[in-house]
Amino acid sequence: MNADFTNQTALITGAGQGIGFAIAQALARQGATILLNDYDEALAHKAAETIRQAGGNCQAYPGDVSDVDFIRQMVRAAVDLFGSVDIAIANAGITVFGDIFTTTPDAFQQIVNVNLRGSFFLAQAAASQMREQRKGGSVLFMSSVVGHQAHPGLPVYSMTKAGLEMLAKQLVIDFSPLGITVNAIAPGATLTERTLDDPTYIPIWSRITPMGRPATVEDIANAALFLVSPASRHITGQSLVVDGGWTSISPPPV
Repeated sequence: MNADFTNQTALITGAGQGIGFAIAQALARQGATILLNDYDEALAHKAAETIRQAGGNCQAYPGDVSDVDFIRQMVRAAVDLFGSVDIAIANAGITVFGDIFTTTPDAFQQIVNVNLRGSFFLAQAAASQMREQRKGGSVLFMSSVVGHQAHPGLPVYSMTKAGLEMLAKQLVIDFSPLGITVNAIAPGATLTERTLDDPTYIPIWSRITPMGRPATVEDIANAALFLVSPASRHITGQSLVVDGGWTSISPPPV
């Protein structure tokens, strides 16, 4: 998608690789200044350097987004470095597989802390800054098709992703008077560093996805850029599924 993000600062969590990194690259190419977060410090710095080498303006800010104090420090750092926060993308998330009988309290809490707590308090901190700036902004959550369709082994992860979509709806009440849009993207099967480790991933998901292939990270990044751009300024509280049609028929990956 072509859009001008010049003079806008985007804060993106979990962006050291995969979907978050693709979004950061795409926004940087369109003129945005990027504060790039990842839990893995080396990965965050490598990703930011890659964007800078391509001509973008990007600084790494590694750390744990389940830590609310860290989130607030990160938002302040974006303002100190770049002058504003105009776009906040809560991309960081973790997946732990296991059915309800094998899920431990520690695993449950870890997923909820990153996926829900981290996203909620990033939205809070970023929108508070946007309110001070008095020029609106955009908040984007990263959901999943499993927030719409049950999938084996993901009861907690699915719950958090469905929760993010409801959060996007709920925050319309608080954010709309401030000119802040809030939406979610629900990616389906997507080719990332993690999924490409599985040699069966492409054949299985190509067979069961109506469009005949899994998504690329660029497919998801294109949707993200639309939802944080002026082209979607009247779209808020919505969840955009990007899955090649999988949720329409929902065959299991077997």
